[in-house]
Parts: sequence; C-alpha cells; structure tokens
Amino acid sequence: MKKINWGIIGLGNIAHEFSKAFAETNNAKLLAISSKDENKLKKFRQQFNVESKFSFKNYQDLINCEEVDIVYIALPNSFHKQWILKAIKNNKNILVEKPATVNLSEAREIKEYLKRTNIFFSEAFMYRYHPQIQSVIDIIRNNKIGNLLSMKTSFGINILTKKKLFIFTKKKKINPKSRLFNKDLGGGCILDLGCYLSSFSLLIGSLKNKLSSNSFEISNISTEKGETGVDINSSAEILFQDGFKSKVHASFKDNLGTKSIIYGEKGTIFLNNSWLGGDIIVSSKDKPEQKLHFETDKSIYGYQIEEISKNLIQGINKVNFPIMSLDETLLNMKIIDDWLNYG
Repeated sequence: MKKINWGIIGLGNIAHEFSKAFAETNNAKLLAISSKDENKLKKFRQQFNVESKFSFKNYQDLINCEEVDIVYIALPNSFHKQWILKAIKNNKNILVEKPATVNLSEAREIKEYLKRTNIFFSEAFMYRYHPQIQSVIDIIRNNKIGNLLSMKTSFGINILTKKKLFIFTKKKKINPKSRLFNKDLGGGCILDLGCYLSSFSLLIGSLKNKLSSNSFEISNISTEKGETGVDINSSAEILFQDGFKSKVHASFKDNLGTKSIIYGEKGTIFLNNSWLGGDIIVSSKDKPEQKLHFETDKSIYGYQIEEISKNLIQGINKVNFPIMSLDETLLNMKIIDDWLNYG
C-alpha cells in the first residue's frame, strides 16, 4: 500500500503524541523531523526510527525535502503563519496545529496564497476526526433532540497552582518564556483552549444554518489576565443570527474539564470528553436516556493521520465535513479576534 510521507516541524509535547500515532496507521510514515533543539532531534530520531538524513536542524531544510508529502507545523502559535507561507511556496501539503494563526488578518493572508495553489491545508482540530463527533452530528440531523437551541462547552486545566498537602495549594512559578504565558508567542487560554470551544460552537451552529462572518457575534465576555499579561480565565457567549447560542469558558486557572452539553427543543446531548472521545448521553422528553460509549482501535491522532493520508493518496486536496476547512478556520479566527479584543 502506498504511504504518505510526513514531516514534522517543532517537536513539543503535541508533536510527540502525534508521532506515536503513526504506528496505528498503514497509509502514513513519519519520514522527517525538524527542531532547533539538538537533544529533541536525537530523542525523536531514536524513538520513532527517523533516518539521520531526514533529521533537520533547519525548518526550511525539511520543507525543501522532496520526499516529504505533507508537513505538520507544530510550532508556537506566533510562528505558524511564517512557516505556512514557506510551505505553500514549496507546494507542500499542510496540517497546522491549532490555532492556525494568532489573528484573522493572518488567516486571510494565508487564504489568498492558498487560492493560487492546489495543495491540501487543514487546521489540526483532532476531535473532529473521532467517531464520537460524527455520532453527535447524526443525532442532531436525525432530529433526536429537536430544533437546536443552545450549548455550553468548556475547557479548563489548572496549571497555575499545585496541591502540596491535603487541601493546601501553592502557586506555581510561571515561566514567562513558555508558549502558554508569552504574549509574543501567542499565549493565553483563549488562543490555546478557547479555539476548541469556538470551533465546536461553529460545528454545531452550522448544523442549523449555513454560517458566514455575519452569522454571529460575541458578547458577555469576562476575562482575567495573569502576571505576564495573557488571559488565564475567560468566558463568553457566541450568539448566532438564527437564535442559537453557545456559552464558552476557557481557563488555565480552573479545572473545568472538557464537557459539553447541547440543548434541543426535545432533549439534550451530553459529552463527557468533547475532544478525546468518551461517553455521550442522549436525553429526550419521550424516550429513555441513551448512553453511547466509543471503543476505538486507534488514538485520535491515528484517525487524523489516516484520514488525511487517505485523501492525499486519492488526490483529494479538500477536507470533508466535519473536518476543519479553510473557510471555517477564518470564521473561527473571527470569533477568537472578537473574543480577545472585546471592548
């Protein structure tokens, strides 16, 4: 079977989890890696059996590598646009870690460059590849909870304090150079976690009506800034023209979990883990509660790599719903822009 050769730029924690998933696929190979950190390069090369000649200290060298079919850009947020444009210039297919850019202006610029090409591009919202999401879509389309009314979705992990003994906690020392807390690197909970919430809101909202940049507005924003100036806790409401609304809450301060609930006129859908899959509970007024559990044979990154590689083998350069399209990336960045710059 033909295999698609992948190259990864940026070897952080997400790239590590992503790389482990190649062992679960039969149509993709991790061929090349790139990092400015020689120690990371060595460890990755050894763990994932990457040949030395495909281990690059210079990102551009990986992009120039003719054997690489698609590049996965897993750098800090503020570097995404630069390396997306370089990959486009070299006619490389692209998967970029979320958020694709740090603002709407960058996303629009990328779209203009992509118009002139025939390459594959997608933002790496991995949750959209999980069977759980297709099940949620089917439940809604089959009218099992009736007309959509609203939803609540949250993503929060307390990375600011640590438990010392019993109930006592201690504030963690913040590294201002960390991508999460450095404004110049695109840090903050809205860009890092909130982008999941806005993208999920767009996905569900689109099941009711086709969306455009004029289809929604953001309001009731409450944001707390941390000592480095980035947002560490923020909630908001996304209001759609057709009356649907989504309450979102992202946090580096509170352990909110990854739960979502979708409300319809006849019932609800509850997701215990919106991003990695788990249990769905469907409740309706006229039927017993139904619990759906998803046993999968691969990780969520395995689904992602396999689906994209299948498209590339078949010569398909456009994503299929519910995978994140370029137009949806622009809508998502509009929400993020409005959320970050509200007031």
